[in-house]
Amino acid sequence: MEATNEAFLLKLLETPSPSGFEQALQRTWVQHVKPWADAVEQDSYGTVWAVKRGRSDRPRLMLEAHADEVGFIVQHISDEGFLHIAPIGGADRALARARRVQVLGSNGPVDGVLGHTAIHLRDTKDEKMPEWHELFVDVGARNREEVAALGIRVGHPVVLADGPFRLQGRRLVGRALDNRLGGFILAQVLAALAETPAAATVYAVNAVQEETGGYGARMVAYRLHPDLALVLEVTHATDTPGLDARRHGLVRLGGGPVLTHGTANHPLLVERLLAVAEAEGIPVQHEASSRRTGTDADDIFPTRGGIPCALVSVPLRYMHSPVEVVDLDDVAHTIRLLVAFVRSLQPDDRFLPELTA
Repeated sequence: MEATNEAFLLKLLETPSPSGFEQALQRTWVQHVKPWADAVEQDSYGTVWAVKRGRSDRPRLMLEAHADEVGFIVQHISDEGFLHIAPIGGADRALARARRVQVLGSNGPVDGVLGHTAIHLRDTKDEKMPEWHELFVDVGARNREEVAALGIRVGHPVVLADGPFRLQGRRLVGRALDNRLGGFILAQVLAALAETPAAATVYAVNAVQEETGGYGARMVAYRLHPDLALVLEVTHATDTPGLDARRHGLVRLGGGPVLTHGTANHPLLVERLLAVAEAEGIPVQHEASSRRTGTDADDIFPTRGGIPCALVSVPLRYMHSPVEVVDLDDVAHTIRLLVAFVRSLQPDDRFLPELTA
């Protein structure tokens, strides 16, 4: 990875962006993609998109990722100055004790720790995972008044304070790789298209509030109403101990981007992605969706009269944790696949099954 690209990815990973509080991350993303875009726009809730006009009026392709991450929110402040929290999105309370955090207060970030009673003082017999209301953040305050003086109140978001690092060169560890990778990939695709415009017009969308219900994707899909959409996400790498492929399928870290079959995924779009991957020599993996994909694709494809949609995912280990792991070769292959897919689109592409002919 080039140094400038790596610096941008690390900046994305280091910028907190819990669902509903994505503004700082979105400003960073917009400033980076502006040089390659013909226009940059936003909606009232903070979803942003960069437009790269093609040589033709159609097809209009939306490439979509989400900008938000899971986290916590201050629910209550005790007289003694401890912050009690609730989850934002699918945060995991099993790993929430004894961790460093940042409270995103009115006066800027405040360091803290998630308290954890020492093993010497706990009754460990039949010990269970703590409930959310049993967790608390210690910011070093002695009372509620000192918490207020730090600029912290009920309703401020909290994120884990874990920075990114490399494992064996090609593997990257970080909080919020789900789904900073999507925003990073969008930027790389825009940069590639800036060199030689494609026939299709591309709307590269970094959407808010996926982790809490796909609301940003729903709003922007209705607003833009593209001819087709690709959703960029991460998916579970299932090649670690304790996971049964019979239950979860088999996705390997380093095995290439993952194409999903079923539900929201339009068969003709998936076929085109497969053909492009084969032509370009890009390895791909497969996963099945029997009910819902659990991604923004579920909110995009039924919009208005239906938008042909497909999900392209990067394999990821240890999702919704501070030690998410990705293989950078998978990221590079995903960028290549998306650029080649965009260049494959022609004005007469309809992606309409022949059912009534």
